Amino acid sequence: MTLYEGKIGNSYEISEVFVEENITRRLEALGLNAKTVVTILNRKRKGAMIIKVRGTRLAIGKHIAKSIEVKGEKL
Repeated sequence: MTLYEGKIGNSYEISEVFVEENITRRLEALGLNAKTVVTILNRKRKGAMIIKVRGTRLAIGKHIAKSIEVKGEKL
């Protein structure tokens, strides 16, 4: 499943990121790597998402959220 399909309040483990290389490098610099656990905090009207990664809140767009594959819910 993709991060975009996740539910608010749930945490997921990233399995893979499928975006352009320059975006992938930026996401890695922000801590969005494989096996990182992210929590979905909120969802905006146009598809943007607010997520929590390693204690930091980030906003990502719909295109990027749909390109991040995650594994099932983590506690």
